Amino acid sequence: MRNVFSAISGAIPIKEAMQHAGSAIAIRGWIHRKRGTGKRIFIIIRDATGTMQCVADKSALSESEWAELDAAYIESSAVVLGEVKKDDRSPTGCEIAVSGFRLISNNEQQFPITEYQSPEFLLDVRHLWLRSLKMINIMKARSLIFRYARDFLDSKGFFEITPPLITQAGGETGANLFEVDYFGQKAYLTESSQLYAEAMIFALERVYSFAPSYRAEKSRTIKHLAEYWHLEPEIAYFNNEQNMALQEDLVSNIANKLASDNDIVDFFSIDRNELLGIKPPFKRISYEEALGILNEKGARKEWGDDFGVEDERLLTEDEKKPMFICNWPKEIKAFYMPVNPDDPRTVLCSDLQAPAGNGEIIGGSERIWNAQELIARMKEKGLNTSKYSWYIDLRRYGSVPHSGFGMGIERIIKWLLHLDHIRDAIPFPRMVNRVAP
Repeated sequence: MRNVFSAISGAIPIKEAMQHAGSAIAIRGWIHRKRGTGKRIFIIIRDATGTMQCVADKSALSESEWAELDAAYIESSAVVLGEVKKDDRSPTGCEIAVSGFRLISNNEQQFPITEYQSPEFLLDVRHLWLRSLKMINIMKARSLIFRYARDFLDSKGFFEITPPLITQAGGETGANLFEVDYFGQKAYLTESSQLYAEAMIFALERVYSFAPSYRAEKSRTIKHLAEYWHLEPEIAYFNNEQNMALQEDLVSNIANKLASDNDIVDFFSIDRNELLGIKPPFKRISYEEALGILNEKGARKEWGDDFGVEDERLLTEDEKKPMFICNWPKEIKAFYMPVNPDDPRTVLCSDLQAPAGNGEIIGGSERIWNAQELIARMKEKGLNTSKYSWYIDLRRYGSVPHSGFGMGIERIIKWLLHLDHIRDAIPFPRMVNRVAP
C-alpha cells in the first residue's frame, strides 16, 4: 500500500496537466477508454477534472508495465507518467506520450456497462453509471447550482437553518406522506420544512432550509421523485409580490452564473445566450387567465381543476423564461395561504413554471399570520388543529406578515441542462419503483 501512495503522490489533475505541454508529468485516474494491441495502446484517462488521451509504445515501457497496461480493464484505476505533447488530432488538443504506467487497482472482471444499455439497467447499476461523463458533468452542475443558490441567499442576508426531517404533521395538505414508526409513535418523513422555517423567522427574520423532502405520490412522470432536495426560504415582512421578485432574482442568478461555466455549457450544448436571457421580470398571469389559455388550446379545464403535465406544456411551450401563475383557487391550495382580498375565491400565491413544458419549479405564497384566520382555514381543510398547536402558537406571540417559497432543485437542474428525465438530476433517484441502489 505504501508503494501505491508513493506512485500517486506526485500526480497532478488532468486539467492542470493540459497546461504543461513539453513537460514530463504524472496523472492518476480511471481508464475511460482503451484501444490498440501489439506495440501501441491508446488509453483515455479520466479524473474529476477531465479526460486525457495517453499513447503508450511498448518500447517505452518495462515488460511488467506493458503487461499491466495490456491486461487492464476499462474503469481500472492507474497512474500514468509521460510527456505532455500538443496534438490537434487528440480530443483535448494534447496527449501524453507514456513513459511509465502503474495500475492502482485492476478490475476483477470486465466493467458491466457497455454501449446502448437500457435506462432500467443503468438504474440498477447506478453506483457504477455515476462514473459516466454524462453523470459526472450533471453532478458537477448540481454542485454548482447548490452553491449559486446558497451564495445568492447568503448575499441577501439569509441564514441557513437545519429543520427536522421527521415530523408529526405535514406542511402542505398532510396527504401523501411516508409514515414511520418513531419509537411507537406515528410520525412522517417531511414533505416540506416550511413550518419549521416559519418558526425561525421570529428569531432571524430571513432564513432558508436546504434539505430533502419526501412525497409518497405514485407519480410516474419525468418530473417526479419520491425524495428530492428542497430549497425553502421564509422571509419576515414580505408580501406575495416581494416574494415573487425574490424568486425571479434567485432563478436568474443561478441561470446566469451557470452560463459562465464553459465546461458545463459545452458538454450539454447549452445556448449560453439562452441562460443569460433569463432575467427579471418574468411574465405573470392569473389562474383564471391560465384557464382561458388552456381552453383556447382545447384542454377543457374548469375552475378548480389543477394542472397536469400536458397543461403545463401547453401554457409554457412558447416561453423562453419562467412564468408565474398567480392566485389559485383556495380549495386546491394549502391551509396556510391567505385569501386574496381582491378575489375571495383565490389565495395569495404563485407557482413558477419553467419554459417549454419543464413544469413547476417553485411554489410560493404569503402565509396567514393571524391565529384565528389560520384555525378557520385549517378547519375548512379538515385538519386536526391539535397536531399544529405549536404552529398556531407562532401567530399568538408577536406575529408578523411573512412569505416564503419552495424550489425543487432537481427540476431546476433538469430544465437548465435539458435533461430528458429528472432521475438523472440526482445521484441515487427514489421513485415509485426504485429504492435501490
